[in-house]
Amino acid sequence: MRLQKFRVPGFRFRSSDAASPSRSISSEDSYSSSFRAQRGIRFFFRFSQQTAKSFLAVILSVACVPLGVGFPLPVAAAPEAPAKDKKPKQDAALKGLPITELSADEAILHALNRLAYGPRPGDIERVKQVGLAKWIEQQLNPNSIDDKAVEARLQDYPTLRMPTAKLIEEYPQPKQAEKQAERRAQAQERQEQRRANAADAAPPADKGVQSSQTQSGRSDGQDATANSGSASQSAAENPNAPALMKEPEMPPESATKGARKRDALGSDPNSIPRAIADDSKRPQRIVAELAMAKVTRAIYSERQLQQVLDDFWFNHFNVFAGKGEDRYYLTSYERDVIQPHTLGKFKDLLTATAKSPAMLFYLDNSLSADPRAAQRQAMERAMRQQARYGRFGRPWPPRPPVNPQAKKNERGLNENYGRELMELHTLGVDGGYTQKDVTEVARSFTGWTLEKPRQYADFQFDDRLHDPDPKIVLGKKIHAGGMKDGEQVIDLLAHHPSTAKFISTELARRFVSDNPPASLVNRMAETFQSSDGDIRAVMKTVIWSPEFWSREAYRAKIKTPFELVVSAARALGTDVDTPLPLVQWVGRIGEPLYQCQPPTGYSDKSEAWVNTGALLNRLNFSLALAGNKMRGARSDAASLLGVDSSADPKAALDRAVQVFLGGQAAPATVEILEKQLDNPQVLRARLDDPRKQVDLGVVAGLVLGAPEFQRR
Repeated sequence: MRLQKFRVPGFRFRSSDAASPSRSISSEDSYSSSFRAQRGIRFFFRFSQQTAKSFLAVILSVACVPLGVGFPLPVAAAPEAPAKDKKPKQDAALKGLPITELSADEAILHALNRLAYGPRPGDIERVKQVGLAKWIEQQLNPNSIDDKAVEARLQDYPTLRMPTAKLIEEYPQPKQAEKQAERRAQAQERQEQRRANAADAAPPADKGVQSSQTQSGRSDGQDATANSGSASQSAAENPNAPALMKEPEMPPESATKGARKRDALGSDPNSIPRAIADDSKRPQRIVAELAMAKVTRAIYSERQLQQVLDDFWFNHFNVFAGKGEDRYYLTSYERDVIQPHTLGKFKDLLTATAKSPAMLFYLDNSLSADPRAAQRQAMERAMRQQARYGRFGRPWPPRPPVNPQAKKNERGLNENYGRELMELHTLGVDGGYTQKDVTEVARSFTGWTLEKPRQYADFQFDDRLHDPDPKIVLGKKIHAGGMKDGEQVIDLLAHHPSTAKFISTELARRFVSDNPPASLVNRMAETFQSSDGDIRAVMKTVIWSPEFWSREAYRAKIKTPFELVVSAARALGTDVDTPLPLVQWVGRIGEPLYQCQPPTGYSDKSEAWVNTGALLNRLNFSLALAGNKMRGARSDAASLLGVDSSADPKAALDRAVQVFLGGQAAPATVEILEKQLDNPQVLRARLDDPRKQVDLGVVAGLVLGAPEFQRR
């Protein structure tokens, strides 16, 4: 079913606006940006009165203000000042937590938005009954929480339980002829899509506007898709090709840096590409099931903090599914490497990723070898031959002809993993290492490779490829011998003060704010070092800090596309039978799951996710989900907003703001939404029917598309 969009007469939406990310706004720009935002609101207030109360006018007016230009958050009414000799009494639900600036409802909503993927209907009341501190303690100990319900839902995805060898056997790469036929079919599908886009762009005004972002997102997405397809194809045909670490044509502040500009699973979120259908035996089905399982866990799992940290650590130790055989290795990577260590010791997590076939293949360490290894092996063969035939006696066997291709294919030192291990995984770019340290770390990890990568892909240490000489890393001598050289480097990096600060900063940025207070980061780093890198202990330091519960941290983060999609489904209490359309919407908004190509992973800063095209996609998603225009997902807005509100548009809007925004919405947002309440598409009115009935799905979708819901 196609989601209608709404055209503003006289306003042209350029495709370049959707493709280009919003620039980062500095403090010097804040005054002028706010002035422009207010002027934009006034313009659209006047404009909406002259038009047919279009929804696009609503969202564009809101988009001018909130996300990138210091949008003023709604503030709850200040409580009466207590007597000087009395302290305000803390709500019993907040007992044991350093909360002084937030009300009980605000604090619980804050916790559910940061430590979980947002509240479901009734969650705030349930947490209030249990006590917020007790709920947090349960989340920090996920094994104590019964999660059988979500495990039952995951039974629909058999690949999640398969070993790598079974995946390679049952989901083989298509043969060359099949690849060519598939490419022709994809080209024909893209051509038909372009024709459909051209038809959608036809000028008749009586045609419902179909999301502006469809043309803008697809017109720039065609080339990106072609480029991504060729990149993935070359990686599949040559699994040993080195990973592409950067995509220079994409701006660094883009939310989709290194990712595909279009949803990798298809342009229409309600369509199912043949390669990922339920009965498909193509490798793409493996990644599709991973993505569907990720969305399912995030929506339904009671172990919410574990799911949040699973997403955080996978992004920190990012692996790109589109590189050759990694599509087979990702299942084990997330299941056996990331998930078991989300709240454990950082060193154990670091070691597990270093030995993971997915990481070894992605960053090419499986190809790294001492450049002298081939020469040593040739000398060893010569010595064995000499021992067998002797210097005198039997004649020497004939020497095989020299193969020039063998010389060309000799392995050498690969520094990809050594560099990313220090820059992205441990010390940080300012961690105090040099290029010499990168080379020495790479030498330490020579011989860490894969056994039978196209059959079962187990970790293997090959001593013949290892550099046996001493190395110096960060001023420390590394010479434990063999595989222990790499383990010695891991131990050195895991306990380095720069690692403690870097990991603490990343966690504080995810859970507190884009620019976390230095005092909090320092306390977290101290906990990291004193606890031997215990992630659970560091998380306790974050959660039991006043900075986490400050008014400045409340709704200070912008939801990523994945967080928005999941939190909207949770807020509506959506029954999701088929999560694939939700997965495809995540990609459409800008964050295709498991498809981030550079090892940096997706950005966790708000500025990366704010641009005009993304805002329109976010609104269209909310309208589709709340209006039951999404295959496999059923939402019941009437049960949340009340049947009585269907006769009163203002009551429906007030109820939606209360249910989805905790009753806190900026006056500008409320005023803009109120101007749309007499729109025929909200009221579902007919010319011959004097009765008006509010479309509660549209009202809910508009509120979910409001800037306040975009924040967590």
